[in-house]
Amino acid sequence: MDTITHVVLGACIGELFVGKKIGKRALFLGALAQSVPDIDFVASFFLGPADNLLAHRGLTHSLFFAVLVVPLLAWMADKWRRPHDVAHKIWIAFFATEVLVHLLLDTANAYGTGLLEPFNHQRFSYNTLFVADPFFSIVPGIVAVMLIINRTHAKRTMWAIVSIIWCSMYFVLGIVNKTIIESAIEKDAAKDQLIYSRHFTSPTPFNNLLWYTVLENDSGYYVGYRSVFDRGKQTAFYYRYKNDALLQDVKQRDDIKKLLLFSQGYYTAELLHDTLVFNDLRFGQVTGWSDSTARFAFYYYVNDIKGNDLIIQRGRFKNWNSHTIGSLWRRMMGNAD
Repeated sequence: MDTITHVVLGACIGELFVGKKIGKRALFLGALAQSVPDIDFVASFFLGPADNLLAHRGLTHSLFFAVLVVPLLAWMADKWRRPHDVAHKIWIAFFATEVLVHLLLDTANAYGTGLLEPFNHQRFSYNTLFVADPFFSIVPGIVAVMLIINRTHAKRTMWAIVSIIWCSMYFVLGIVNKTIIESAIEKDAAKDQLIYSRHFTSPTPFNNLLWYTVLENDSGYYVGYRSVFDRGKQTAFYYRYKNDALLQDVKQRDDIKKLLLFSQGYYTAELLHDTLVFNDLRFGQVTGWSDSTARFAFYYYVNDIKGNDLIIQRGRFKNWNSHTIGSLWRRMMGNAD
């Protein structure tokens, strides 16, 4: 998830665990603890784009890292500003909850999280939450502000509980909506007699109502969008060729090997103004719900490595405007008309 979500949810969890014991410091500790796995951002200062893709959400987002860092954080907190009456086992439970919630939320996104590093390099991604979803974050955000402003309010614990219940319910809603979409996509693909070997579905930006889906076969992918409110119409699939032959001469390059691993095999190649581009399909298209020919949000210049800074962020919201936002909202609400 995005940094703001981790910070505000972490603050609410901090209030719930140790707010009555250490006061406003619980908010700071919670926000800090929830953000600890993202310490891997420092890798971006000295690694190339392809290497950084695998470094992020790698070792510091693993269960192994959690086992190491939780006791260390608990020991540091226990020694900080004594005396206090927080039991060591509470510190352990608090920091374990913060770190594991971070891993859980990141695993729900499309990026992929190395839960088993360094023993296994498999990336886990369940694609049930978009990386930044205001509907998920708004309640803990409001509660965190309230906790900062109203430092002595009697209902602080209740506010924190409400924020956590909200996030839990929204998390479950994402799983339910994904189940609905998966079932509909399977039926629509069968009606169109589409043959595919594997597929994935993932939420579109800022919501979990409209979903992006990719069905893979030998030469390419069927790409489509479906809302949980769609009624009476089948999913419209559009075909995108993989063009794997375009990468034949560069597949042995170290950066391309890393991209192939990172993309989990969901990629296409294309020539863009005589420039060879590698697309990772997992991150969706730029406004693809309104333009089936839209470019993919994640693209890597194969022959211009220096142009690959901000590789994920640069394409995600390109060409967004009021019309784009309006079309996204209308598509979220379904195609029943």
